[in-house]
Amino acid sequence: MTVVELIERKRDGGRLTPEEWRSLMAAYARGDVPDYQIAALAMAVYFRGMDDAETDALMSAMLASGRRLDLAHLSVPRVDKHSTGGVGDKVSIILAPLVAACGVAVPMMSGRGLGHTGGTLDKLESIPGFETRLSLERAAKQVERIGCAMLGQTSEIAPADRRFYSLRDATATVDAIPLIAASIMSKKLAEGLTGLVLDVKTGAGAFMPKFDDALRLAQTMIALGERHGCPTVALLTDMDAPLGEACGNAVEVAEAIAVMRGGGPADLREVTLALAAEMLLLGAVAADRHVARAKAAEALTSGAALAKFREIVQAQGGHPGAVDDPVQHLPQAPLRVAVAAERNGVVQRVEPRTIGRAISTLGGGRLRVEDDIDHAVGFLVHVKPGSAVRTGEPLATILARDAATLAVAREALGRAIVLGDSAPPARPRVSHRVGAGGVEEVPPSGASW
Repeated sequence: MTVVELIERKRDGGRLTPEEWRSLMAAYARGDVPDYQIAALAMAVYFRGMDDAETDALMSAMLASGRRLDLAHLSVPRVDKHSTGGVGDKVSIILAPLVAACGVAVPMMSGRGLGHTGGTLDKLESIPGFETRLSLERAAKQVERIGCAMLGQTSEIAPADRRFYSLRDATATVDAIPLIAASIMSKKLAEGLTGLVLDVKTGAGAFMPKFDDALRLAQTMIALGERHGCPTVALLTDMDAPLGEACGNAVEVAEAIAVMRGGGPADLREVTLALAAEMLLLGAVAADRHVARAKAAEALTSGAALAKFREIVQAQGGHPGAVDDPVQHLPQAPLRVAVAAERNGVVQRVEPRTIGRAISTLGGGRLRVEDDIDHAVGFLVHVKPGSAVRTGEPLATILARDAATLAVAREALGRAIVLGDSAPPARPRVSHRVGAGGVEEVPPSGASW
């Protein structure tokens, strides 16, 4: 069977067998199949879709194209988290050391920013000397020694996915649910996990803005995890506005450190603790969700999470002073300019995609994978939808490198932050929990669950 025939079959609504996917992905990883044929296949999948069995076959084929992180000898549970991405989402920077400090091993594999979303690796690399390009051997030894490693996808892990993802980004086929699910889960299952928690975003700044699409993506990934012996749960969380205040790279690291000192924005802390509780439950180090959440909160207030983060930074070559004094040791933008409200009113929306794209304009994001980024630039967004403001009060602060990008960023903020006269409907920060057993609505913060 030729590649052309496989493309034709999928184009016409047919299915590829597991063996065909396995052979195709292995050949693609070796360089024996050209990008243009895989691009054609991706577009056929985008329009024709894939059923659960075929999605599983693609995921398994990408997983089999590389090596796995071998942590089976560890006596502690191994749990990771994956976010579908957004603006201001620095949860992973807090969550990995927090959960590790509670006795669960966390081999956290993250990605880089692209388009309007930020990337955990770029944020971590704003710490002077911090290395994210760890070999599997080094990552395994670090997890064994200190309980956590924070790394990027290496050439060893799912190389077929590594090539396929870059191609999908360049061919407008990223937001096909079967391709997203297969890509994410091929990397996560390569980590040798005993559990996985998914943070699936909904709202204007999410890759899947519509609730039904986000739910379907969560359920698809959960099914893949469960089929492969990795218990998986998902929380649906809000990305209709940036998470926290800081949007950028170094500035998000500083905000994550503030949370690990027991402070930080309430919305960021709430989402982090909700995800941490699920990770601790999967790791079987807490009897129920209330105990798990309390254990995670204690790790923040006691300084245990911060101490573990310092340990990770040192293990990966980073300057520990960045943890102790972020202002002194993290990159700082030369221009820091506040943007004030021009009228009394109530914030109607804070449009995350506009802010995310403006970060790229400032130099802090990527339009192409190979682009360099400026870790110092970004925004501090001081308001949320529903915030009441008066004329002259600061809405946001721009962190810029020069006057030209400052002017563009100011214009973008004018479009992103919209004032009105009455409060918009409130949106829950964490709306639903999804597991193999079904979907449950999460009560408002503070209610019994």
